[in-house]
Amino acid sequence: MFFLLSCTPMHEKFLQPYDSTKVENDIYEMWEKSGYFNPDVCIKNGVCDPEAEAFSIVLPPPNETGILHTGHASMIAIEDILVRFHRMRGYRTVWVPGTDHAAIATNAKVEKLLAKKKISRHDIGREAFLEEVQKFTSESRSGILNQVRHMGASVDWSRLAYTLDETREKAVNQAFKKLYDLGLIYRGNRIINWDPKAQTTISDDEIVHEERDGKLYTFKYSADFPISIATTRPETKLGDTAVAVHPDDTRYQKYIGQTFEIENFAGVSLSITVIADENIDAEYGTGALGVTPAHSIIDFEMAQKNDLPLKQVINEYAKMTVGMEGVKDQKTTTAREAIVTWIETEGLLEKVEDIKQNMSTSERTGAVVEPLPKLQWFIDVTKPFALAESKIEGIESGQETTLKDLMLHVVRTGQIDILPERFEKIYFNWIENLRDWNISRQIWFGHRVPVWYKKDSNSGEEELLVAPDVEPDKTWAQDPDTLDTWFSSGLWTFSVFGWPEKTPDLEAYHPTNVLETGYDIIFFWVARMVLMSTALLGEVPFKNVYLHGLVRDGKGRKISKSLGNNIDPIETSEQFGTDALRMALIVGVGPGADNSLSDDKIRAYKKFANKLWNITRFVLENTDGVDMNAAFTDEDTKHIEELQSIAHDVTNDIESFRLYLAAEKLYHYVWHRFADEILEKSKSILESDNEEAKQSTKRMLYTLLLESLKLLHPFMPFITEEIWQSLPDKDSRKEFLMIEPWSTTQ
Repeated sequence: MFFLLSCTPMHEKFLQPYDSTKVENDIYEMWEKSGYFNPDVCIKNGVCDPEAEAFSIVLPPPNETGILHTGHASMIAIEDILVRFHRMRGYRTVWVPGTDHAAIATNAKVEKLLAKKKISRHDIGREAFLEEVQKFTSESRSGILNQVRHMGASVDWSRLAYTLDETREKAVNQAFKKLYDLGLIYRGNRIINWDPKAQTTISDDEIVHEERDGKLYTFKYSADFPISIATTRPETKLGDTAVAVHPDDTRYQKYIGQTFEIENFAGVSLSITVIADENIDAEYGTGALGVTPAHSIIDFEMAQKNDLPLKQVINEYAKMTVGMEGVKDQKTTTAREAIVTWIETEGLLEKVEDIKQNMSTSERTGAVVEPLPKLQWFIDVTKPFALAESKIEGIESGQETTLKDLMLHVVRTGQIDILPERFEKIYFNWIENLRDWNISRQIWFGHRVPVWYKKDSNSGEEELLVAPDVEPDKTWAQDPDTLDTWFSSGLWTFSVFGWPEKTPDLEAYHPTNVLETGYDIIFFWVARMVLMSTALLGEVPFKNVYLHGLVRDGKGRKISKSLGNNIDPIETSEQFGTDALRMALIVGVGPGADNSLSDDKIRAYKKFANKLWNITRFVLENTDGVDMNAAFTDEDTKHIEELQSIAHDVTNDIESFRLYLAAEKLYHYVWHRFADEILEKSKSILESDNEEAKQSTKRMLYTLLLESLKLLHPFMPFITEEIWQSLPDKDSRKEFLMIEPWSTTQ
């Protein structure tokens, strides 16, 4: 191959500094129009091998309640590196984008917007409220998707999904029906997290634990009650039905099994049974715990084991339903003061201690969460069921197992690898202590529970119908509740490929290869995807879980509104360039590690982009008349072999998810080796009269530039593609760098 390179007008752009703002939008539009983000288009155009191994990722769907933050930017950068790398390696690569309806967050957001107009959802009704939600989400969705484009994400837009669209609605309903038929979904009266302001149940991940000043009160129920207890919430003691002690605690052994009747405790009568429980810490406080089954998840479980009654004393509005005057019908905080005063007046109060306590508050409303007994829908994680069809190693088709055991098994046996490895221990601990999952919510936006009810005209009993496909006649009334957002997003890895239909996409791309997300939702989303996929498909949802850490400011502080240290990834990329931001999010940041991001760090990679631009200018200006078949000198052969070694190491690093090492090696090679040493040394040769050495050096420089662009492309896609499109030898290369074969320097 022989061609002439000259500084034509096409290359005059390199005489000016690189300006990312003038190229990034055009470059992305060019990629998107090409259709090559879609493996089907690649195959149709002969760019991809239809028999090649598949590589698939799903984009964790951003919530439709706002804009992308730096955590999203980090996630997109990591995933795009993996996708672009595998596409260049010849895999049939698909990256499915989408957004999450984020039911409770969106519902709360629209309610706040209505409140500004002095309107509530109840004023306008369910149908009109959902129309308001639709207006809000459609506007928010388009903004979020454009931000994904802004980050350079090479997602397959033809497969765009939404957790509340028709396909996902069908998947959700079928999943509910299948799990219900397996006996894994049930309706029961259990303790849930209740938000008294939003008037709905909430999941654990929607709780914020705030450290607040509190008081620990030690007292007795009555003068003749033999055991003292301590609590931070005296108002809940009106619902106590037991006192739990350690079975080996000699102070209380003689009382175990006895029941004590208290005629009056702040206006209520109590029947307290002393029970033994090995989980009680005999060294903490008095070594005795007042058991309130209706207002504590832990106490509820003790009550179930010991057949204790539930006595609810707090309602959905966080008000007392029983008690003396000044207690009943009062807010819990007001009632607490009255009860403490009563205890002290009765001579039952032994001491009061100032303490720090973690309060469970609602992330959306700030309300203190109340554990309450409610009739809700749950998924049973400990009930044995037969897995109809299994592709899971170690689990046969038809074998009985439980959801909890499945979730533990696939990670313990290495069928799912979690990076960094330390999170496996956290995962195991969480799953081993997993409780039944409350999946129903009392909000209007979201997937409606696909269950209908009507009264039997003969018996008067309520009939129940689970109907995922069609609504029954008007004699049936649908359950008013919606499903937890995590129920639909738990299906994400296979619902995006058309499940419950047996589609070619599902066959080709599931299980997915990698799930990349923040370590803070390993339990709330990652674990639930494992639950759903193993139960419904009999296979893992993904083979690897890559967990990224938090993005912090330059001082290492967590980014928050109160500190005023928010870093807007879109504004930052417009200032420094998306490539610079992506590199700053990757270099020096291993799996699970937090990233201290600052303008100085991002600015350093903007300088690196300019360095690459200047390298290109030098190479193009000094490779006129290069013969690409020219023989290499021994010295130039060493330069080529050196880059081959770098390419080998970078390939291994990316395949092993050491993206930070790969990026750092490329940065140091391109700047400090290629630019500072090889280019500088080449100047004297290029000015010499040794034609053989000059041709070798020209070919070597141009080859190093081409291969460096390939290696850098997954990390810095915009500038590398812009340079690639400006090189003169178009007939010898692919149309786009993103589909060029990965670097081998052969």
